[in-house]
Order: sequence, then structure tokens, then C-alpha cells
Amino acid sequence: MGDFRKYLGEDTLPDRVNSGISNHLRVDKFTDTHPVILDLKCLFSKERRRFAGIVLDVTFDYFLIRHWQKFSNSDIDLFIDQAHDKIASLSDIMPTRMQHVMSYMIEDQWLRSYATLEGIGYALDRMSTRIRFENKMAGAIEEVENNYQGLEERFLLFFPSLLEHIET
Repeated sequence: MGDFRKYLGEDTLPDRVNSGISNHLRVDKFTDTHPVILDLKCLFSKERRRFAGIVLDVTFDYFLIRHWQKFSNSDIDLFIDQAHDKIASLSDIMPTRMQHVMSYMIEDQWLRSYATLEGIGYALDRMSTRIRFENKMAGAIEEVENNYQGLEERFLLFFPSLLEHIET
């Protein structure tokens, strides 16, 4: 819901939802200013550097799924099913636009598709069509593939620090 907060009346949301939105904002701020992320953005071509944060966000979802057992004792498929159930249970308090996006997310199994490079490539290409101006984000998967090892190594450095930041 953090990405849809401009459509929300936060004073009408349950405390647990407001807490989740606050956590989302802390994650975004920590990530956007972290030296590892700032360094990674420089790997992207000039044409795509403006979208490097988006590309990294989706790519890090891929690496999180790939390395799930390093960070969680739960089964990834069970986690995704539970996330879908939680999303569906909160649809009545979501803005209409978010309801539509979340229904597509569940129906098309976006989270599971992030387990493959093909899946994140498709997601990034779709995102590029929703940007309101002409851009070169489509095809960004090539830059992920070309920098795969460095991205993975830096994800494994970054993610534990993000978890520690959120826990404190």
C-alpha cells in the first residue's frame, strides 16, 4: 500500500496497515540511500540509469527468491500463498486502482514469475510501457544479465543490512 499512499486516507486505515506503510517507506529510504545501491546504479547504461532503481528492485526480488532459504525458514510457495491470502483479505480497504493491480498480481502469479530472469525481464518490459514518457527501459534484462554476478554479490551484501535496519 505504500506505493498507493497518495490514494489513501491514512486516518481511516487500521494501525497495522499504517505500520506496514511506514515500514515500506523506511525500506525505500534505506535502499535508495545505501552505498551498495548507489554504486550499482552506476553499472547501468546512460539510457537506463534513470530507471536503475526500478530494475534493481525487481532484480533483488529475483535474488531474494533465489536465496530464500538464507533468509527464511519458511517455504517460498507457502509464503507467496499466504501473501496472496493477506492481500485478498485487505482488498476492501484498498484504493480501487490498487485492487485492480493486486488482482492481476495474484491471478498472473507475479511473485512466482520473479523466480526466473525471463519473468523479471517480462515484468520490466511491462513496467516500461506504463511510464508516461518515451523511455529505453524495455530490454533492461540485458543489463541485469551482463552484470549478473556483481548484482548477486551486492544483493547478498545489501539484504542482510536491510533486514538489520528494519529489525532495529
